[in-house]
Amino acid sequence: MAETEKGEKGGKGVNVSAGKLAINMQKRLTRAQEKVMQKLGKADETRDTAFEEGVSNFNKQMVEGAKLQKDLKAYLLAVKTMHEASKRLQDCLAEMYEPDWFGKEEVDSIAEDTDMLWIDFHQKLVDSAIINLDSYMAQFPEIKNRIAKRDRKLVDFDSARHHVASLQKGKKKDEVKIAKAEEELGRAQKVFEELNVELQDELPTLWNSRVGLYVTTFQSMAGVTEKFHKEMGKLSQNLNDVMGKLEDQRNINEAASNHNTESDTIPKSPPKNAVTNGASDSGDLPPGVLYKVKALHDYAATDGDELEMKSGEVVFVVPFDAPDEQDEGWLLGVKESHWLANKNLSARGVFPENFTQRC
Repeated sequence: MAETEKGEKGGKGVNVSAGKLAINMQKRLTRAQEKVMQKLGKADETRDTAFEEGVSNFNKQMVEGAKLQKDLKAYLLAVKTMHEASKRLQDCLAEMYEPDWFGKEEVDSIAEDTDMLWIDFHQKLVDSAIINLDSYMAQFPEIKNRIAKRDRKLVDFDSARHHVASLQKGKKKDEVKIAKAEEELGRAQKVFEELNVELQDELPTLWNSRVGLYVTTFQSMAGVTEKFHKEMGKLSQNLNDVMGKLEDQRNINEAASNHNTESDTIPKSPPKNAVTNGASDSGDLPPGVLYKVKALHDYAATDGDELEMKSGEVVFVVPFDAPDEQDEGWLLGVKESHWLANKNLSARGVFPENFTQRC
């Protein structure tokens, strides 16, 4: 008995599914026939110009949004690629930078800060643009489906309307069939109008929302990008300064090396302990001055006991208090301008001899 009931229930389920399939097939056939009749001009079609314009705007908006979404993701991919290239470049510099070079720790720190800045830049672009745009684009498929459904229901409405008109024009009027057709027309009209009214309200609102999306997206991106370049500019300036000081270090080392190799051709300085009390080859000099030299090149001091010089400046050379403190290739001196202004030799500093010429 139970098996019979189960079989009967199963059979009913199959019958229901088959019935729905048949109804759907009939609807598709009826819609296809109606569209053919409309295209042939044998049946009028309900038109709504304002709604059609709204659908045209919707399609345009959806295409533009998809392009923006695609191009923005390509931009983010480019940012990620630039980050990877920057990291490889910074890592290469850090690997080549020898431990005894000036600013080794600072170079390593700049590389780490640069890497973190790229990571932060990429994430903020995602947060300020991609997430918002993805949310915006997510609403289009559902509305597109409702527009398609509204179009199908419009065909059903037109078909029902034409069916009623056909029955009413018939020679033998069947009031029962007419009443049933009018009832079907009412249901079709109600379903269509509900969808139509909802979309007529939503489509203009959606169309206008694109302005706010563009403003929010590009303002956020502009702000994030401006901050990124400002911070990256600071790191670039820091790296530039380190490279400049490394160059100075190299010049000093080269100057010392050149002095050692060219010492035979450079006029020898008087003995370290030789002090003159008056005249020498250059004329009268202040007491305690050995001789004077002129700077051939600018020299930027890199330590507190060094004398910074500009090309053309005259410097009085004085002896070291302790001769063993003098390094090979280095002299101790006071600028002539300081002597003329202050009449003392207190502002002393060491400088590379081969940056000067005896005068």
